[in-house]
Amino acid sequence: MTNSRIAGFYALSLAARRAKLAQAFAPQTPPELTAWTTGGLSAETADHMIENVVGMYSLPLGVALNFTVNGRDVLIPMVVEEPSIVAGASFMAKLARANGGFTATSTEPLMIGQLQVVDVEELNKAAERVLAHKAELLTYVDAAESSLKSRGGGARDIEVRIIEESPIGEFLVIHLIYDVRDAMGANAVNTACERLAPKIEEITGRRVHLKILSNLSDKRMAKATCVIPVKELEIAAQDGILRYSGEEVRDGIIAAYAFAAADPYRAATHNKGIMNGIDPVVIATGNDWRAIEAGAHAYAAHSGKYTSLSIWSKDNAGNLVGELEMPLAVGIVGGATKVHPAAQAAIKLMNVKSASELAEIIVSVGLAQNMAALRALATEGIQRGHMSLHARQVAIAAGAEGELIERVSSQMAAESVVRIDRAKEILKAMESGK
Repeated sequence: MTNSRIAGFYALSLAARRAKLAQAFAPQTPPELTAWTTGGLSAETADHMIENVVGMYSLPLGVALNFTVNGRDVLIPMVVEEPSIVAGASFMAKLARANGGFTATSTEPLMIGQLQVVDVEELNKAAERVLAHKAELLTYVDAAESSLKSRGGGARDIEVRIIEESPIGEFLVIHLIYDVRDAMGANAVNTACERLAPKIEEITGRRVHLKILSNLSDKRMAKATCVIPVKELEIAAQDGILRYSGEEVRDGIIAAYAFAAADPYRAATHNKGIMNGIDPVVIATGNDWRAIEAGAHAYAAHSGKYTSLSIWSKDNAGNLVGELEMPLAVGIVGGATKVHPAAQAAIKLMNVKSASELAEIIVSVGLAQNMAALRALATEGIQRGHMSLHARQVAIAAGAEGELIERVSSQMAAESVVRIDRAKEILKAMESGK
């Protein structure tokens, strides 16, 4: 049984951290972690994944701790270059843990394929003809052999939309609703759309132009909620005196959310903070983070106004309540998830058995990361914690090595001056013994 609460994990050496993680793979052996110590990808494998390969590009892989999702402890791999993200998500998960962690749900894994029918003169009549043949069309799509069909997936519905205004005038859009099971589903949906296109042309008598899935997968949603006891939100100074009461922090988070809910300029950065948590897990598992980003931001504007993806409020007991619902089309079969050894190790570490379970974990991380950003903004400001961690990168850029990295970064953090010129000055003084 995985325990995501590993005290002092950040203070351990790299080897000690790996040893702790190896325990989570039991009864498997530590070599399972090899993919994370070598980068997990050979040049030969990379050469078959994309075009014009000349090498590899590495990013740090960290593990978020303290997460309990639907009553199960999960260690969460995150691939990201920005400091404070893994630490922030882990700390917020610790606060949520006090009240059972995160509760998450997801809908059926339904993706949308779109077929654009152009040069249609009587759009309403054409739409009626397509809908009249719905059963026939669904049967036709499912008649093709596919691995998804053998696992219970396949065509589920057909919807018709009329686009009345566009740069080329009116046209018809057919939506094929397709169950992709544990796959992300892009290839399956695109193949199904291409198979369906000639039948649509027969029925409408017009040409089908584009045949492609939509990354606004709003029929494939994931939702996470958490309730944080107000006592857990208190922030104390080193002398034990409260700097911020739990009520102050709670109300500050809610006010910060209200800003994002009302203003798209703030909402863009607010939602970026959510994606700071989501993208690293998506990348770690070999999924398409660009598709997730596109769907998330499109969904944030589905009401006609770009707004916050999350909602923060307080319940009758005064607890802080967080909620995040968004499209999350991720898979655990096919694509890079099955090709990249490091992605396979990530799936094993989380012990997920379905794409829906993975989506529920990811949306929980997004909510935790959002809370971390709002808590910092509502209290001491985003820069204090962020810059103290960023100081390490600046120290390395200035030429610090070994133990000097921590000494230089700590000095800059104490001075609240995190700049490469100051790092070089501190490093020079330390190296000369002054």
